[in-house]
Amino acid sequence: MKHLLSFPLLGLLWCLHFLPLPWLRALGAGLGRLLFRFGRERRQVALTNLALCFPHMSEVDREQLARRHFIVFAQALLDRTLVWWASRRRLEALIDIRGAEHLSDPAGRPIIMLSPHFVGLDAGAIRISMRVPGCSIYSRQKNPVFDRLVYNGRRRFSDVLLLSRQDGLRKIIKAMREGRRFYYLPDMDFGPDDSIFVPFFGVPAATIPALSRLVRLTGARVVPCISRLTAQGYVLEVLPSWDNFPGDSIEADTLRMNRFIESQVLTMPEQYFWLHKRFKTRPPGEQRFYP
Repeated sequence: MKHLLSFPLLGLLWCLHFLPLPWLRALGAGLGRLLFRFGRERRQVALTNLALCFPHMSEVDREQLARRHFIVFAQALLDRTLVWWASRRRLEALIDIRGAEHLSDPAGRPIIMLSPHFVGLDAGAIRISMRVPGCSIYSRQKNPVFDRLVYNGRRRFSDVLLLSRQDGLRKIIKAMREGRRFYYLPDMDFGPDDSIFVPFFGVPAATIPALSRLVRLTGARVVPCISRLTAQGYVLEVLPSWDNFPGDSIEADTLRMNRFIESQVLTMPEQYFWLHKRFKTRPPGEQRFYP
C-alpha cells in the first residue's frame, strides 16, 4: 500500500523516454538547479568533497563546479528512462562506444572493466551489455517497485549476472571464469570492513582492494571503461589494459587505481559522483568530515 504512489511516478518516467534528447536534457538541467537549491544535505556533501579534493580552488569556483555537477547528475538521472525503455537502436545511436576491441582477450584471460563513478555509468553499462556477457555488483533499492525496474533495466539486452556484495569474491571469480566480464565500480566508501586507507586526492579514503585481489587470483586484465555525458548522448571509452598489474603489493595496486581515477576526474570534474560520502570512514582518531 505504501508504494502505490510509485506507480504514477513510474508512468511519468516512462513518458519521458519518448522525448527528444535536448528536451530531456533541458528538464534535467532544471531539475539539477532545483536539487542544488533545495537539497541542502547533498549540496553540503558535494561541497565538502570538493573542498577536500581541490583545496587550492577558490570557494566560488568550487560552488560553480558543484552547481554543474548537480545539473549533469540530474540529466543522467532522467537519461535512465532511456536506459530502461528506449529501443536498442536508439541507445546504440546515443551511446558511442570506442575501443570495444579491448573487451576481448586473444589469450582468453578474464577481463575486469574498471568503471569509476561518473554520472554516465548506467549508460556505459547498458552499452557494454549489448556487446559482451557481463556481471556486476547490484545494491538493492529500498523501494521494491523501483528495485524491479532498475534490476530488469540492467538486464534488458543480455543475461547480465547481478550479484550482491555479500556473495563475496567466489561467485565473481566463478562468473569471470565462465567468460563474463566483470563491471567493477571501485570507488565508494563501504565502511572499514575489508577496506584499506589509500589516498584519493591526498585524503585517506577507505577503499576496498578487490581489484588487486581479483587479478592476483584470476590473472585477469584490467580494462578501464570511462563513461562521459555529452550534448549528443554519451561516449564510452574502453581503454587498453593495464601493463605491469598487479604490482609489488595490494596497497601499491590500490594506490595506482586511485591515482588513475584522479586522472580521469580531472578531465571532467563536474561528472564525478561528488554526492557520495567518499570520506565517511576515517582512520582511528581522525575527525569526521560530514555532519
